[in-house]
Amino acid sequence: MSRPLVIKIGGSTLGSADTTFRDVAALASAGNVPVVVHGGGAEASRWLEAMQIPSRFERGLRVTDERVLPVVVAVFAGLVNKRIVAAINAAGAEAVGLCGADGRILECRIAAPELGFVGEPVAVNTRAITALHSSGIVPVIGPIGVVPGEEADQLVNVNADTVAGNIAAALNAERLVFLTDVEGVRGVDGQTIPRLSAAAARDLVRDGTIAGGMIPKVEACLHALAMGVPVQIVDGRRPGMLRSLEGSGTVFTP
Repeated sequence: MSRPLVIKIGGSTLGSADTTFRDVAALASAGNVPVVVHGGGAEASRWLEAMQIPSRFERGLRVTDERVLPVVVAVFAGLVNKRIVAAINAAGAEAVGLCGADGRILECRIAAPELGFVGEPVAVNTRAITALHSSGIVPVIGPIGVVPGEEADQLVNVNADTVAGNIAAALNAERLVFLTDVEGVRGVDGQTIPRLSAAAARDLVRDGTIAGGMIPKVEACLHALAMGVPVQIVDGRRPGMLRSLEGSGTVFTP
């Protein structure tokens, strides 16, 4: 398997990512079949609100109890996943939707008891991904994992940025690109930082400059970077972003 481009589409950019799906299809048609990982937190929050189930977050991670879990599984592995698959197919490529439970792609442990059914990846099984990719099919992966069990695996909610970082590392990806709703990582002056080392990124997390949902994104970047995968955070709202990556956003450097 050639080193693929792994693209993480943030839930916050899904509504504005109409050109992203055409870019994905164009890459696939040119022989550079990407692997897509997606979020969908805003959609999950809408469904939870409609069902009068409150959303709570700790360190940018959704607290997932027994009422929240079925909703996030349905939204991430179902509704959002199939919308993206349908959009990529309509743009001219072949896409197939998966989540981390399929083929036990994403084996996890419980991240922290206070977070509920939230998984922390411990192993990535890439067989299902590579089977699709080698056939020229775009794998589209939703952020649900499993804690293996003797009688049945336990489904768990996994932060999509963490999923993207682990999958990119396991695939030895050519590059991991996060499409977000910001231009990149911002420094203390509010300006986008073009290049960021691992040490500098950790300092910005420590002093609170990087906060909230950007924390797991940066942690995923550092994990992939430690495994030798170049990483970039860019503004997914910009049309044609995947065709103009050079010089855009924040690039993480070894």
